[in-house]
Amino acid sequence: MIHERIRPFNTRETYPEQNLDNDLCQAVVARGTWVFLRGQVAQDLDTRESLHIGDPSAQTAKARPEWVAEIEVTAVIPE
Repeated sequence: MIHERIRPFNTRETYPEQNLDNDLCQAVVARGTWVFLRGQVAQDLDTRESLHIGDPSAQTAKARPEWVAEIEVTAVIPE
């Protein structure tokens, strides 16, 4: 396998109010050592409300745990 998709999802299910049908994922592991993360934002996952508008520090604090979780799921160890 050349790459592995981590936590795949389809926009048809994620955004039912929009006319979308795309297969996406939260991260991709390529060649076993390269990890590409989907952009993470400070967002309430239940309401889809954007959080901490105008406060980049608070936005980062909210999004960072998502980055860490995605990297941990990949089981790739940084060099």
